[in-house]
Amino acid sequence: MAAVMKRYRFAMALLALNAGLVLVFPDKGIAAFSIEWNAVLDLITFIPPIFILLGLLDVWVEREKLMPHMGPGSGIRGAVLAYVMGSAAAGPLYIAFPIAGVLLKKGASLINIFIFIGAWSTTKLPMILFEASSIGLKYTLIRLAVNSMGIILIAVVLDKTTPRSVQERLYRSGRP
Repeated sequence: MAAVMKRYRFAMALLALNAGLVLVFPDKGIAAFSIEWNAVLDLITFIPPIFILLGLLDVWVEREKLMPHMGPGSGIRGAVLAYVMGSAAAGPLYIAFPIAGVLLKKGASLINIFIFIGAWSTTKLPMILFEASSIGLKYTLIRLAVNSMGIILIAVVLDKTTPRSVQERLYRSGRP
């Protein structure tokens, strides 16, 4: 019980803070609870299907099959695959982290994980089509090119500056 309390202490503190807000400023407190409830509903709708897909990825894709394509030494092919996987994804960024964890567990290199997360957060294909129709194709392509260079640059810098001991710990734990 103490471990659970310690793990969720920030959530419980925020809940208590919100309860206090309801007592002092009922309108704002109820609005805050409404926002929190909507966030919980979003999590409930996104998380279960993603974890089912993660379970299937974990069972169906063997480590030996993923390593040559995304593991250390996969080179440009691994980076392109990570970029395409991140770009093709839909959903909020917090979904990318468990997927990155499974990819790491399956032997994907850390730089490819950084590219995957960067692409997930910045270059979603469904949003690109919407953006091109709203803002224009020229702006969209320029933004996509600049962001892609930024993703690769950030991934390289993060890969080079992450200490070897931290990288080994991440590979062992399978958590980014």
